[in-house]
Amino acid sequence: MNIKPTLLIIEDEPSILRGLTDLFVFHGFDVESEMDGKKGLSRALEKQHSCILLDVMLPSMNGFEICNAIRVQSQVQPILMLTAKNTEADIINGLTLGADDYLAKPFSTSELVLRVTALIRRSGLSSNNNKLNIGKHVSICMQKLTGTSHKQAVRYTRREVNILTYLNQQKAPVSRDELLREVWGYKSTDCLDTRTVDIHIAKIRKKIERAPKTPEYLVTLRGEGYQLFSRQS
Repeated sequence: MNIKPTLLIIEDEPSILRGLTDLFVFHGFDVESEMDGKKGLSRALEKQHSCILLDVMLPSMNGFEICNAIRVQSQVQPILMLTAKNTEADIINGLTLGADDYLAKPFSTSELVLRVTALIRRSGLSSNNNKLNIGKHVSICMQKLTGTSHKQAVRYTRREVNILTYLNQQKAPVSRDELLREVWGYKSTDCLDTRTVDIHIAKIRKKIERAPKTPEYLVTLRGEGYQLFSRQS
């Protein structure tokens, strides 16, 4: 018997909530929902969901606060944030607090389903990938999403670990489009906003580099893409 993926939608607009519920039920999801921020957080912390769709503007508690609270308990819960405005500040704030992806309203329902299914598909880590060492000073536990960087304890999101794992497997530079296909799981990158890749790369550099603005491990090769130099020299 196939087990349906579970989706928690935290959205206070009744018409949007009904539409999203119908959409994902049609696509085979078991959907739960809340319209209030605090109630949504309580539901989110009750159990692991296949994915959480989280609106930013909510009564009693906003989406950023909810995302932050979820990450205190779980680093591996997939979260996709729905933002009212496609502003740089909102995007950076959401991703900094641990959201795995974002989508600005109004959005295409087909793109939303694509992103959710891709996020769920890419949410697991291989049991063979237990530890990643980057240079002499960075060590990451792939299962626990924790590690040390220049003698400091660091916590990672699942997406950050997946990005580092993929880059570490490649011998050549990796473009933004390739990362969106291979790490985010999108079949097509046409019309997708690549800023989410740049934001994730910037977050990773802050965690693994001694000087993020002049990286030695995760470098950008102009016109080619990103490359991770993880071996000790």
